Amino acid sequence: EVQLVESGGGLVQAGGSLRLSCAASGFTFDDYAIGWFRQAPGKEREGVSYISRSGSTDYADSVKGRFTISSDNAKNTVYLQMNSLKPEDTAVYYCASGVPVFSRRWSPREYDYWGQGTQVTVSS
Repeated sequence: EVQLVESGGGLVQAGGSLRLSCAASGFTFDDYAIGWFRQAPGKEREGVSYISRSGSTDYADSVKGRFTISSDNAKNTVYLQMNSLKPEDTAVYYCASGVPVFSRRWSPREYDYWGQGTQVTVSS
């Protein structure tokens, strides 16, 4: 059984930081890319960050310079360090695994498995 379990969300003030974790099980972690997505109320799910099987990373323009994705393959865990948080970062954050076509790595449809989501709320 493939399972992704997210944690680390919460309520923070603008300018604060959170680190999200996504623990994966049921598959060989380094055979898959991992994407972080978020969905705010009334909005489409959007890609936030991505890490490939080789460890290359990419970020949405809205979070570049503030968020950092990383992985610990030995622990089958991916992290999203979020700094300088803004109210517009408020959303449910999801991690997902798959083998996306590179040009479509920002599309949720390219990912096979999803975590349950964790709420991030930034006040101000």
